[in-house]
Amino acid sequence: MTAAAIIGTGFIGAVHLGALRRLGIPVRGVLGSSGPRGRERAAALGVGIAYDSLEALLADPEVGVVHVTSPNEAHHPQVRAILAAGRHVICEKPLAMTAAQSAELVRLAEASGRIAAVCYNIRFYPLNQHARGMVDSGELGRIRLVTGHYHQDWLATETDWNWRLEAERGGALRSVGDIGTHWADLTSHILGMRPTEVLADLATFLPVRKRPTGPVETFSAAAGATVDVPVQTDDAATILLRYPDGARGAFTTSQVSMGRKNSLVWDIAGSRASAAWDSEMPDHLWIGHRGAPNRILQRDPALMNAAGAAAAQLPGGHVEGFADSFHALFRQVYRDIAAGRRAADSAWATFEDGDFEMRFCDAVLASAATGSWTRI
Repeated sequence: MTAAAIIGTGFIGAVHLGALRRLGIPVRGVLGSSGPRGRERAAALGVGIAYDSLEALLADPEVGVVHVTSPNEAHHPQVRAILAAGRHVICEKPLAMTAAQSAELVRLAEASGRIAAVCYNIRFYPLNQHARGMVDSGELGRIRLVTGHYHQDWLATETDWNWRLEAERGGALRSVGDIGTHWADLTSHILGMRPTEVLADLATFLPVRKRPTGPVETFSAAAGATVDVPVQTDDAATILLRYPDGARGAFTTSQVSMGRKNSLVWDIAGSRASAAWDSEMPDHLWIGHRGAPNRILQRDPALMNAAGAAAAQLPGGHVEGFADSFHALFRQVYRDIAAGRRAADSAWATFEDGDFEMRFCDAVLASAATGSWTRI
C-alpha cells in the first residue's frame, strides 16, 4: 500500500493524519517547520519519522503521496519539488501565492501524470454532493440566484493572531483567500459552472493588531508579550457575482463576526425549486418549493441521490462533520491513486480548480481597487 508523508504538523496537518489513519493509509513521517518542532510534533502525534528537510522526505522511497499542509507561501516550491520527484500530491488551499505560480503547477501536474488534488474538503459533506446531483438532474431548474456567506470569529479582536494575517505568508487576500475561496469553489462545484465576473468591496476593521512574540497555532489563543503591527489584509468582504448563463450571486466573508465559529451558508434559487445548506448544521438540507410544502432532508444514504449516498459514510442520524469530509475526500483521491487515474465520478478539486481560485482572487483584488466589475 502507498505510504503518505505530511508537510505541516499544526491543526490541519493533524486533521489529515486522522483521516489517513481512519482509511488505513500508512503515514510514514512528517515534516515540521524546523527539526526540533517536527520531532516534538511527531512524538505527540504518534508518527515514527520526523524528516529534517523536504529533500530527506522525498529521498524516502517508501513515500508515494505527500500531503502539503504548510503555510501558504511554501505551497508552490514544495509542490514543484514533490511533482519533480514523481510523487502524488494533495495540497491544502490555496494552491500557490499567485495565479502565475498556480498556472505553472497545473502544467507540471499534467506533465507528471500523477494525481494532484487540492483540499477543498467542504465539497465532501454528503449533502453538498446530493445538492450537486439535484442541479445535475434539473430538480432545481434553471439557476437564478446564488447567495450566502462564510463567517468566523476567530480573528475578531486585536489580540487574535495567526500567520494568515501577514500578506507575505498568507497572501494579499485573507478572508477571501482563506475562506471565501471555499465558498466560491463549493458553489461552483454544486452548480457545475463558475462565476465569470466579480464586483468586490474589502474591509480591514482592525488595521493594527497585537502580535505575540512567541508561536501561536491556528485557532489557539495568544498569550504572553505582544508587539503592535499594522495589518492590511481583509477582515471581511462583500462580493457580487455574474455567471455565464445569466445567473447572479452575492456573498460575504468575515473572520470578525462574533459568535460565528465556522458558518458557511449557500442558498441556491432555481426556476423549479430552491435549496440551502449551513456548515454548522451539516446534516440538514433545506429544500424550498412554491406550490408544495418546504422540507428538510436529513442526511441519510437511503434517502439521498446517488451522488450524495456515495459520499455518506455513516447511517442517518449519525452526524458527519468537518473531519469526516477529509475522510471522504481522501477515500476518493486514494482510490484514484490506486487506479492510476482520476475516475469519471470523482468530485475532488484538481489543480485546475485551484488555479481558478487564484484567478478569482486576482479579480477580487482588481475589482476592489477600481470599484468596478472585473472579469475572472
